[in-house]
Amino acid sequence: MKLKLRLPHVFIFLFSIIVVCSVLSYVIPSGVYKRQKKVINKIEQSVVISGSYNQIPKHISPKGVLLEDRVEGHAEPTSVFSVLTSVPKGLEQSASLIFFIFMIGAVFSVIVETKTIHAFLSGLIKRFERKPVILFFLIYVLVSTGSAFMGIYIELIPMIPILIILAKQNGYDRMFGFALGVLPVYVGWSTATTNPFTVQIAQQIAELPIGSGMGLRFIVFIIAIFMGFFYLLRYGKKIKNGTGVSLTDSMEVTSGEKIEHVKLTKIHIRILVVLVIGYAGILSAVQFMGWGLIEMTAGFLAIGIVTMLISDFSGDEAMVHFVNGLKSMIIPALIVGVARAISIVMQESMIMDTILYGFSSALSALPKSLAAIGMLAFQSFLNFFIPSASGQALVSMPLMTPLSDLLGLSRQTAVLAYVFGDGFSNMVIPTNGVLLAMLGVGNVPFNKWIRFVFPIFTALMILAVATMIVAILIGYK
Repeated sequence: MKLKLRLPHVFIFLFSIIVVCSVLSYVIPSGVYKRQKKVINKIEQSVVISGSYNQIPKHISPKGVLLEDRVEGHAEPTSVFSVLTSVPKGLEQSASLIFFIFMIGAVFSVIVETKTIHAFLSGLIKRFERKPVILFFLIYVLVSTGSAFMGIYIELIPMIPILIILAKQNGYDRMFGFALGVLPVYVGWSTATTNPFTVQIAQQIAELPIGSGMGLRFIVFIIAIFMGFFYLLRYGKKIKNGTGVSLTDSMEVTSGEKIEHVKLTKIHIRILVVLVIGYAGILSAVQFMGWGLIEMTAGFLAIGIVTMLISDFSGDEAMVHFVNGLKSMIIPALIVGVARAISIVMQESMIMDTILYGFSSALSALPKSLAAIGMLAFQSFLNFFIPSASGQALVSMPLMTPLSDLLGLSRQTAVLAYVFGDGFSNMVIPTNGVLLAMLGVGNVPFNKWIRFVFPIFTALMILAVATMIVAILIGYK
């Protein structure tokens, strides 16, 4: 009998991980690295000091099991009450991202209701009706390039429902449309040709020239693009020809998944211009003005306000669509905060640094080639607990940089291990709040996404391992 993987509801699943990590806080020794302040990308960051790890004794008491019972100079395992408070703390620490997700959902709900997207997509479908694969390839390359060079990631969330509609209109299923947006995001992010949120931060910590080593990363980027796209096409061809079973055939199909033919009007063109200019302006401001999530949220709010003024909606009609967009983002937004609670539990019980120390010590005893692959495995494992790319760089690169010197590996190789480990594992880790938010927006279950993506994830990880070996052989610097 064929067993089917069935995961519980996402909130139950994430809370179960929180509980497991809390139990581990009683088993894993507590410890801490010293940290120092450094300015990275014009922002003051707290960076781990290599060689400064100290183990801290645990204080365990009956009161501490249920409630907090802190003693100076001691670490405290996670109490039952701390498990509960970790969720609102996670929501609080993820507030800017949560508001961002709410805003883009609300704004794009208004834009979709103006039928601007329908008019634009129906025109594209007509132009590429004989060769829709060309359109899909252009979208795939555009998304992956933006992610690899500019670090575009969460900005793609509002485009997912649109790509699903486009896929269904061309005879494909929901998974194909979802993967058309999500797969190239992670391919680009993972190869990170000039990604300012991963490779540039890691290179600054490793004291390497910004943008150095770009050639090898670009080659891997090109290879990964074609690997991912042909894998997607292979799945889509089976679905369209009826020779394969759709992974989302049991999903509810909404009325919005049919692109009706809408004539492009002057109002549509104006809204489209506002969207394109506004979107480009936000991305440019992120790159050149240091905008964060709060500023980006304000930018999308501005796009929404201008769209409402241009459209022929009354104020009440516009607000109905705006509120409906907010409602559709409740679960995706809250998932981000609940996922953040996992790292909060590990940080408060002071077991995160112990895990870092244990892995870095184990890697130092390995031969050069195995150590490089071990760095990749370590970064992938660490991403489960620290899904934030910049956060992972701040805690791991200060340790991996001197370790690479000690092992005779180039620092660029250590950066490469971080980039690949942080990137590719994002496709499958259940603690990645943004991935879970994307799945929520696309209405795709996590277990079905894993069934789809795991083969290409495995292939890309093999590519990453092969690249690490090549980096050692060529003396990658």
